[in-house]
Amino acid sequence: MAESNFSVVVPASTANLGPGFDSIGLALNLYMTVNVSPSEDWEVTYKDDGFEDLPNGEDNLIVKTVTNIAERKGRVAPASRLIIQSDIPLGKGLGSSATAIAAGIEIANQLLELNLSAKEKVLLGSGYEGHADNISAALLGGVTISYFDGVEMDVVHIREPKMGAVILVPPEALLTEASRGLLPDQLSHSEAIRSSAAGNVLSAAIARDDWETAGRMMEKDIFHEPYRKKLFPEFDRIREVCHEYGAYGMTISGAGPSLFVAVKQGNEGELAKRLAVAFPYYGCIAVKPSNAGAVVN
Repeated sequence: MAESNFSVVVPASTANLGPGFDSIGLALNLYMTVNVSPSEDWEVTYKDDGFEDLPNGEDNLIVKTVTNIAERKGRVAPASRLIIQSDIPLGKGLGSSATAIAAGIEIANQLLELNLSAKEKVLLGSGYEGHADNISAALLGGVTISYFDGVEMDVVHIREPKMGAVILVPPEALLTEASRGLLPDQLSHSEAIRSSAAGNVLSAAIARDDWETAGRMMEKDIFHEPYRKKLFPEFDRIREVCHEYGAYGMTISGAGPSLFVAVKQGNEGELAKRLAVAFPYYGCIAVKPSNAGAVVN
């Protein structure tokens, strides 16, 4: 059993990027840091505001992930104290639950000396999440394009995407379950083909760092944007203004309620300032890709 005195740093993530539904993820340079030390019982302390309602014991998602992995391996994870600092907003479409699960996987791997491979970690996390987009980006960093059917897993990893981004964060959180409830059970064959084609071109463009093409494809989604856009005040106007300011494209971040704007590398700060003035309802955060995924120190 490893000495339980270390820290884990995990990035935020945005998922889908439009038609890459449940398969494309991008790690962002907002981070959660978990300091782990020995304890008689599981204790979880959040150092930042906004996390007061999260469980602080064995019901915490990070702890549940650790103990579940230990149980699967026929082991018992030593109780630990987790002190957490995070600049990732909860329930705002930035992969906060995937970040917690990724942290739990890394903590279990360290405490139990499991020596899990990167693919094993992503497969584990995808099983907990039900899809691979956020969790693969949180664990690996950069852009991830994943296939996961509940059993098999394949991931294409693009380590250093050359772009910047702005996240428009509304004041209210949104549960992923509620957002998924807006989606139809079926799409027509022609609609599915069009959105799938957009997703294919999006993936290829990202792999080539052609973000102009990727930005156009981000806005051609039919899988979920038409059904969720009503949740976002001034959605269409924000897209128009982003184009006026030279952004590559704008789409919903994950299941929402935040919006993701892809921009030329280095332009994210200026665009965030302009959008903050134009759309004061939203908090505007300039971000960059996180090339590093989860790291144990």
